[in-house]
Amino acid sequence: MTLFFGVDIGTSSTKGVLVDGSGTVLVSSVREHRVARPHPGHVEMDGEIWWAEFVSLAEELTSGREITAVGVSGMGPCALLTDEDGTPLRPAILYGVDTRASAEIAELDELLGGPDAILERCGSVLSSQAVGPKLRWVAAHEPETWARARRLFMPASWLLYRLTGEYALDHHSASQCTPMFDGTGWDPSWAPLVAPGLDLPRLRWSDEIAGSVKSNLAGISAGTPVITGSIDAWTEAVSVDACNPGDLMLMYGTTMFLIATVDAPLRTRSMWGTVGAYAGSHNLAGGMATSGAITSWVRDLTGASYPELLTEAEASGPGAHGLLMLPYFAGERTPIQDPDARGIIAGLTLSHTRGDLYRAALEATALGVRHNVEALRETGAEVSRVIAVGGGVRGGLWTQIVSDVTGLPQVIPTVTIGASYGAAYLAARATSGAAITDWNPPAAIVTPVPDPAYDELYTLYRDLYPATRDLSHALAARERRLSSGGAP
Repeated sequence: MTLFFGVDIGTSSTKGVLVDGSGTVLVSSVREHRVARPHPGHVEMDGEIWWAEFVSLAEELTSGREITAVGVSGMGPCALLTDEDGTPLRPAILYGVDTRASAEIAELDELLGGPDAILERCGSVLSSQAVGPKLRWVAAHEPETWARARRLFMPASWLLYRLTGEYALDHHSASQCTPMFDGTGWDPSWAPLVAPGLDLPRLRWSDEIAGSVKSNLAGISAGTPVITGSIDAWTEAVSVDACNPGDLMLMYGTTMFLIATVDAPLRTRSMWGTVGAYAGSHNLAGGMATSGAITSWVRDLTGASYPELLTEAEASGPGAHGLLMLPYFAGERTPIQDPDARGIIAGLTLSHTRGDLYRAALEATALGVRHNVEALRETGAEVSRVIAVGGGVRGGLWTQIVSDVTGLPQVIPTVTIGASYGAAYLAARATSGAAITDWNPPAAIVTPVPDPAYDELYTLYRDLYPATRDLSHALAARERRLSSGGAP
């Protein structure tokens, strides 16, 4: 019996899954964790947690079984810096939710000829999503650490290294290391300029076998193949066959992620142009800094359970009785690319309930998705099929609201367990040629129910950000000042 073990390191948890050769999930498990936020705008995680949770999941899920191949995946782009022996020197700096490197973005923009020059060469402008400015931040603020740094890892490549000893990274993850990747590989002039002294990993595709396990670990025997893997959103797109031109994957998680597959590279300041998970593929992607994170915030704030909140939000109805929320609780990534944007809850009265607040949070995500879809289409991306994945598809209300607000039907796959399933599939694809259409066919379609109220609400949503931007920026600056011990 062929068995594939897939693991994904996420923002709030690590998930493991054991899948047989037909794509059936035999068993899965989760290890929850928290990121560290040592300063406003800083979001980090100890890379050793990634390995410890992988080992724990392997011991639980693979002991007593013989694993055919291992798939790895993880949040990103992240920057885990190690010395030449692979020992981490500091916690990993996470993806676009970490907004510390604004000054370094401005510095690199000036150094490299401006945003348009970087966009043309790399596919994306510099933003909080880019790895390059964060490496410059470490060099500027932690010079002792930078002096010892020799290697750069992301969660998937870190697991690959610990399992096999191979120092490799997939092409897609590298393409989010702007401005160090030029669309085909590490840029020979800009990469050394941005990260001098760093030995960059060799590049492979996500579905390539990158190495074999060095020593026995639970049911994973020495010599077991390990694939290169990729960033979780792209691995999740693989898991639901959302890699064809015209496909748009919506990943409902702690953040909302969008990946549009396009025929050829597209350039826009508002989104991220990357290479895809597979050789020869291209994507235009976006990401909201918070989505599920806001629903968790409402749950924790009110003390209610998710089932209670969903029931009350459904009863609240479209428009949440006059509430409108901007979901910029951790700044915002696409399409506004503003790390100093802030969450806004407009229209509050003493009559509003927690159900109204939860409904407004779900609608805020849907309005943000509509904004991103419009930005994609303005760039020339075709959106002909939408596939919904992630934990947020459970329950039905959230996906229905997104379809109602955007007017887009959404395909719900049979398996929505996430990137860990995609990692297992990539391992099967690399070793047995498995087809994802056989593993994970569609199960349902969410059909939009048009409501004119949402068109009106969307207009107000688009007006609210520019109307409050200066105030939000002033508050963000005040928060930074206070956190550093400055005067109120």
